[in-house]
Amino acid sequence: MSDAKVIVYTQPGCGPCAAEKEFLKKSEVDFEERDIRENPEYVKELLEIGAQATPTTIIGDEVIMGFDRAKISELLNL
Repeated sequence: MSDAKVIVYTQPGCGPCAAEKEFLKKSEVDFEERDIRENPEYVKELLEIGAQATPTTIIGDEVIMGFDRAKISELLNL
């Protein structure tokens, strides 16, 4: 498994967000969740990286928009 820091931008009521968080937990991946509804700063961060939807995941230098299980697995060596 990769040692890259994992950040997931989420919001309540987002089905793909819930699915991704469950996948990461089952895969025993530590991640930082940034709920864009709780902190307006997270919305700014999301827009700055060119994303407009959740989930958006940052793994190291990679930005993944949407829940892309295959890409996440590849980047984390799962």
